[in-house]
Amino acid sequence: MMAAEAGAAKNTIAAYRSDLHLASGFLLGGLGGASEADLARLGGQWLDLSRSSVARKSAALRRFFAFLADEGHRTDDPGAALPRPGAQRALPKVLGHYDVDRLFAAVAARIARVLGDPNDLRLSALVELLYGSGLRATELVSLPRNAIAPDRPYLILRGKGGRERLVPISDRARAAVAAWRAHVATDRVWLFPSGKAHLSRVRLYQLLKDLAAEAGIPPERVSPHVLRHAFATHLLAGGADLRALQSMLGHADIATTEIYTHVDASRLVELVNTRHPLVDVKRRGA
Repeated sequence: MMAAEAGAAKNTIAAYRSDLHLASGFLLGGLGGASEADLARLGGQWLDLSRSSVARKSAALRRFFAFLADEGHRTDDPGAALPRPGAQRALPKVLGHYDVDRLFAAVAARIARVLGDPNDLRLSALVELLYGSGLRATELVSLPRNAIAPDRPYLILRGKGGRERLVPISDRARAAVAAWRAHVATDRVWLFPSGKAHLSRVRLYQLLKDLAAEAGIPPERVSPHVLRHAFATHLLAGGADLRALQSMLGHADIATTEIYTHVDASRLVELVNTRHPLVDVKRRGA
């Protein structure tokens, strides 16, 4: 149902499956016949988890029991006994312009040391697309070989939840992709192949951690999602429209995009100090 009717992404389905298996292992009588008391005890085991983890686990189980009730497998829905943690949206981790410059400098140094090394050219293309286009890790590693055309500054991407969006591709990114693609056999399906499939998200994380260490940045500060956050924050700080940013990131809800308005406090202070009407009054008085 989650795949065929809800159109959930593969990672969402995998997370739901994991949560259901873990809950089933805790409930000795089985998950399908669990009572409200059983689910209340299960929720008590989650006290040490983060609020977001509890919210995800509860959502997976509530969806499961609602499905059983809708399909007639149960006459009741015990999901109400599961905890509902209050919404709390953490501010994203962001790299500054200086840190991003150091990452690109480290990539350039690699390419300069061993001119044309395919692995370094691949890394260059990966970083350019993460920071220059705001792609999610899964979207990036699963790009088809010919998804990015040398004469087209955008691509149509089907992302999270099956939603299509227009993704801008900079001249730099297209050049980096072209340099890397020359080393990818024409019969390969993926732009970033690995074995019989494409580069894994885990390997992408590892490559970025190694690059961060070379650039003198603590590796725990750098990940594919951090570079996506940097893309969004730096665009917004540069004057990008929030609705345009929502479209580029593929957010279904503008509230998800609005979190970036809370990140760059320095820009807000500058706006008040330079644009507020009282600033002109003070100048005239001086």
